[in-house]
Amino acid sequence: MNQSVDIGAILPEMILAGTIVLVLIVDAFLSPRRKWFAMPIAFIGVVAALVATLTLIGETRVTFGGAYVVDDFAVLFKTFFLTVALIVLMISSRYFREGRFYQGEFYFLLLTSFLGCLMMPSSRDLLMLFISLELVSAPGFLIAAFRKSDPRSNEAGIKFFLIGVLSTAVMLYGMSLIYGVTGTLNLVEIGRALSGVLGEGRETLVLAAILLIVTGFAFKVSAVPFQFWAPDTYEGAPVPVAAFLATASKAAGFAGLLQLMFVAFPAQYEFWTPIFATLSILTMVIGNFVALQQRQIVRLLAYSSIAQAGYMLLPFALVSADQGVNESAFAAAVTYILIYSIMTLGAFAVVVAVSREARSLQITDFAGLGKRAPVIAVSMTVFMVSLAGIPPTAGFWGKFLVFSAAIERGEIGIALAIVMLVTSVVSLFYYLAVPRQMLFVEPDQERRLTAPVLVTAVTVLATVVVIAVGFWPELLAHFPPLATLVGQ
Repeated sequence: MNQSVDIGAILPEMILAGTIVLVLIVDAFLSPRRKWFAMPIAFIGVVAALVATLTLIGETRVTFGGAYVVDDFAVLFKTFFLTVALIVLMISSRYFREGRFYQGEFYFLLLTSFLGCLMMPSSRDLLMLFISLELVSAPGFLIAAFRKSDPRSNEAGIKFFLIGVLSTAVMLYGMSLIYGVTGTLNLVEIGRALSGVLGEGRETLVLAAILLIVTGFAFKVSAVPFQFWAPDTYEGAPVPVAAFLATASKAAGFAGLLQLMFVAFPAQYEFWTPIFATLSILTMVIGNFVALQQRQIVRLLAYSSIAQAGYMLLPFALVSADQGVNESAFAAAVTYILIYSIMTLGAFAVVVAVSREARSLQITDFAGLGKRAPVIAVSMTVFMVSLAGIPPTAGFWGKFLVFSAAIERGEIGIALAIVMLVTSVVSLFYYLAVPRQMLFVEPDQERRLTAPVLVTAVTVLATVVVIAVGFWPELLAHFPPLATLVGQ
């Protein structure tokens, strides 16, 4: 059957794909001294894709027989992913240029992962979801191991690859069972098929499939007890790659999970909400308490990322028969994912700046940074305070939305809100340890730390956003209508 393809709907993806090919071709003809030129080409391509995405605001377009949908939810996440891509490119430029890495190959692989991110929020088909998720993950295996002479980087790539393949197999098996039961790959049609009366055998098969799919995604978003790959992978990977994995890659996993649970499996919420409640509690508790023991900044941010995943999983456990509660939970999840990513990207940008002179990146390496580099020290303080959820910062309002949705839900929501509150208090001890080193401990050397211009620009921009949202939380009021998901 012939299917018409809406070129306008997939124009951002086409521009980014063209940029990927262009980077690969141009890099082949550049001299070693000019390999850095791949970065501005990639940057311009991402900006062009972002402009094309912004032209789709307010539209709902369907193509590939309903497998690919551009709606408010998709446009919001595409804009977010392309913005993150610009930031990661900016903090990568000097890092990879000074480290004598294979720059063309890195930007090729990074943009390929972002192409998968761009496809994820529009994928309303199990096959398309799978392709998008693997397009995000597969290049990540390689760029995590990009420091070829460093055994830790090789270990990072191998662990990420092995766990990634395992999670893919588990998730794909669950998807195949769903297709076998419903006879369709379309998420909306799956939701309709599963909302009817199923035989006892088919019902059991569906629940087993949902469990397998959730398990696969739990690996992807580093939820406990499937988080053990994340700290070693983040620490061993180049710092900009760790920033990508902690933000865009994680957000892509949550974008897919939101579509599956709210579009394909809402009728089975009584089965999967306890699973998400368990995952959320374990992830919040273990992530925060293990982070207390960390002395290396990237590992601390890795466990912070795990703990924050627990807060992002919490809204999934709030789903009920009340559509109003579900809408609040959905909006809280989307908003928290976006706010978390801004804070974490800013923190990793500061780490990139410090890594120029402190390769081990111990927390003690930040001692006296307030005197040696006051701009990035103030920015890092803002990010740590915001991640801890202290007002008036964006992080506080992100947690407040999740907390409010939990209270509105009642019952299990109350218990989850209490756990969230307690673990947030625990997180103060390790988040504030970094500002303490920067502001109250004397530096070992008086020489100023000069951060690259692009890195400084990223930290300042992220700081402004975090503070602006903290003082004007009404800016967040735009997210619920912007996050409307067709079929929800």
